[in-house]
Amino acid sequence: MLLTRGLKSLLPHVLRRIIRCNRLSISNTSGMAEGYKQANVVILHKSVADDFEKFCHANDGPLPLLYRSQPGDWKCPSLSSDSDIRTDCLQYRKYEHGACTGSLKSLKEYSEQLKDMVTFYLGCSFSLEKAIQKAGIPIRNIEQKCNVSMYKTSVPCYSISMFHCNLVVTMRPIPESKLGAAVLATSELKEAHGAPIHIGDPGLLGIQDLSKPDYGDPVHLHPGDIPVFWACGVTGVEAIINCRTPLAFTHSRDCTFITDLENDNVRSLGGVPQVHCISQDPLHFSIVSAEAAQKIKTLETLIGVDPGERGIRHLQRQGELLGACLAMSHAGSVLITTGFPTHFTHEPPEENDGPPGALAIAAMLQALEKQVAIVTDQRAMDLNKKIIEEAVQLGILKKPIPLLSYQRESANSALTFLCENGNPGRPRFDHLVAIERAGMAADGNYYNARKVNIKHLVDPIDELFLAAQTIPGITTTGVGDGGNELGMGKVKDAVKKHIKNGDVIACDVEADFTVVAGVSNWGGYAIACALHVLRCCEIHDRYLRRAVGFPRAPSQRLWLPALPSVPKEEKLLKTLVQLGVRSGKTASLEMEVDGLPFYSTHSLMIEKLL
Repeated sequence: MLLTRGLKSLLPHVLRRIIRCNRLSISNTSGMAEGYKQANVVILHKSVADDFEKFCHANDGPLPLLYRSQPGDWKCPSLSSDSDIRTDCLQYRKYEHGACTGSLKSLKEYSEQLKDMVTFYLGCSFSLEKAIQKAGIPIRNIEQKCNVSMYKTSVPCYSISMFHCNLVVTMRPIPESKLGAAVLATSELKEAHGAPIHIGDPGLLGIQDLSKPDYGDPVHLHPGDIPVFWACGVTGVEAIINCRTPLAFTHSRDCTFITDLENDNVRSLGGVPQVHCISQDPLHFSIVSAEAAQKIKTLETLIGVDPGERGIRHLQRQGELLGACLAMSHAGSVLITTGFPTHFTHEPPEENDGPPGALAIAAMLQALEKQVAIVTDQRAMDLNKKIIEEAVQLGILKKPIPLLSYQRESANSALTFLCENGNPGRPRFDHLVAIERAGMAADGNYYNARKVNIKHLVDPIDELFLAAQTIPGITTTGVGDGGNELGMGKVKDAVKKHIKNGDVIACDVEADFTVVAGVSNWGGYAIACALHVLRCCEIHDRYLRRAVGFPRAPSQRLWLPALPSVPKEEKLLKTLVQLGVRSGKTASLEMEVDGLPFYSTHSLMIEKLL
C-alpha cells in the first residue's frame, strides 16, 4: 500500500489511478491534490435526475453542480481527462429506499444498473481549504489530523418535488482576527460552497453540541477561535435519504472525487465581503459587501450634520448605523418605541420628531416581511392608533401595526412582556428600536432638553431595554439627537461633557447600537434606506438565506415603495399637525420639525438619503 506522505502534491489523474487500483491506506481525501477541486458524488435513477438537478440549482450553496452525466456515462470529460466513476472514489455508499445498506470499494458490480443512472458531481469544501491556508489561516482539522466536522442544521433547504431536507454544514474554527480573511479567501469559490453561511454561535443553526458532529470528527477550538460554518455537500445525501428512491449511490463521506480543475477557476459573487459582529450573546457575525457598507457609512455621515448646533458630533460613533441595520436585517421580529412628551403644558404633549422616523423603519421592516410592533405610553395609545391608521391611508404602511403598552406590575414584568411565558429562551422580539423616546436619566427621572422633569408622562419602557441586556438573542438600537433619548446611555459621558444640561438630562440606559442624527427622524429615514441597501446586497442576501433558496436581491423594486419620500413625509407631517402634535423646539403647529422647516431642510435631507 502507498504511504500517505506526498499525496498532497500528486496530480489528480495520478491519484485517481492509484485509487482505482485500491492501493491507498488512507480514509479520506481531505488535503489531497492541493489546489484542485474535489467533488461530492450522487448517483440516481434517470427518472428523478431532472428534479435533483432543479434541487441543486435551488440550493446551490450546499449543492454547486459541477457536472451532470448522461445515463450510463461513467466519465466526466469537463472535469477529468480519464476517469471512471465506478472506481475513482476511495469508497462508496449504497442507499435503498432511503436506508444505507452498504459501503463499497467499487461500483463495477452494479454496472448494469448504472446504465439507467445519472451521476451528479457537486462542489466540495475540501477545495477551499487550500485557499484558506494560502490566506495564512490554520485549518484545525488538518492540524489535528482528523476529518472536518459536519452537522445537520435546523435550516430547511428549498424543496423540489420528492427532494427535501435540512442543510448540512461543515465547521472550521477560525481565529477571530482572521475572520475577514477567511471570508474573503472563500467568497469567490462558489463551486466549493463559497463564503460561510454562518459565523458564531452554533445554536443559531440548531446545532446543540459542537463536540458531537453528525458526520466527520470533532475538531478542537483553540482559545480565540470562532466557529465558522460553510454549506456542505452532504446535504445531498440527506436529500437522498429523505426521497427514499429505490437505489442510489454516493461517495462515502470524506472520500470525494478528485477533478483536474484548479481552484483558481472562480466566479465573482458581487463585491468584496466584510465581516461585522452584531451580537455578543449569542455571538453572531454578519457579512456584507464593502460597497453596501460604504453606502451605509455615507448615509450615517449625511444624518450626522448638526443644524441645531447642539454638539452632537461628540456623540457620534462610526459604524453604529451599519451594526444596527445588520442586526435588524437578521431579526424576524422587531419592537419599536417612540414618543417624547416634551410639551408638558399642551395636549397632546408629544413632539413631531420620532413618529415619522418610527413609521419609516416600520414600513421597510414590513416590506422585508418581518414582524413589527410599536410600544408606547398608555396615555398616548389613542393618538398613536390614529397616526398608524393615517399612515396606512397614506400608503406609508402596508397594513396596521400592532400597538402595545407596557406597565411595571412586578419585578418580572419586562421579562414577561419580551418573552413567551417569561422564558428568556423564547423571546418574542429579536430587536428593539427606540427613536426619539424619552430616556431615563441616572436619577431615575426623564428630562426634556430644558431640564424639565416629565416623568409623570412617561411609562417605564426603558425597563424593556434593560431586560433585553440579560436575554440572549435580543439586540437593541437607540436613535437620538440630543443625548436624553432612550438608548443614548452608550454615549452618556460625551453627553454630560458636550451637551447643554447633559449632566442632568443624559439618558443612563444603553442600547447595543446608538444612531446619532441631527434630527431623530433622519435616523429613522437612514435606517430604512440602509435596510434597503442591505437587502439589495447579493453577498448579504446569500448569508441571510444560508445559501439555500433563490436570491432575493433582483426583486428590489418590491421594496422601493417602502422607502420614505418627500410627498409621503409631507402628508404625514400635515396629519401630525392636524392631530395637534407640535414641533419639538418651538411647540408650533407648523410644517416644521425641531424648529427646522420641512420644505427647505427635511425634504432636502430625504432626497439626499434616497
